[in-house]
Amino acid sequence: MGLAGKLEVDVELKASGDEFYKILSNQVHQMPTASSRIQAVDIHEGDWETPGSIKLWKYTIDGKTEVFKERIHFDDKEKCIIMDGVEGHALEKFKKYKGIFQVINKDGGAFVKLTLEYEKHNEADEPPSQYLDFGAALIRDIDEHLVKAA
Repeated sequence: MGLAGKLEVDVELKASGDEFYKILSNQVHQMPTASSRIQAVDIHEGDWETPGSIKLWKYTIDGKTEVFKERIHFDDKEKCIIMDGVEGHALEKFKKYKGIFQVINKDGGAFVKLTLEYEKHNEADEPPSQYLDFGAALIRDIDEHLVKAA
């Protein structure tokens, strides 16, 4: 096993895949309203909608408050949002950390494929399973928020 790895999970959506993509790609300022796991998302550089902008997330995972500074990229055609880790707690634990959210429409419904790509500092370090669980729970929170708003 190497230091680089990948974890994936698919989360079924009840809300529209297009609405989910919209909120996660350029309306992340709504996250504290959509999920109690997120305390704040602030612009560090750029704006809410421009690829390459840097955002600072403050969130709670496993009962602890953490921060994650990410540079966002997205592909509207593929409905894919890529959050490259720049700073924060995840990067204290991993050399590289990237979250990829892809919204996939299928048979009148949709799901989100969440992929975490990471590189560990040491072979003995655990993979970021808690972050995968957190991301899946966040997707479900956003989905529930969108369903209630519809």
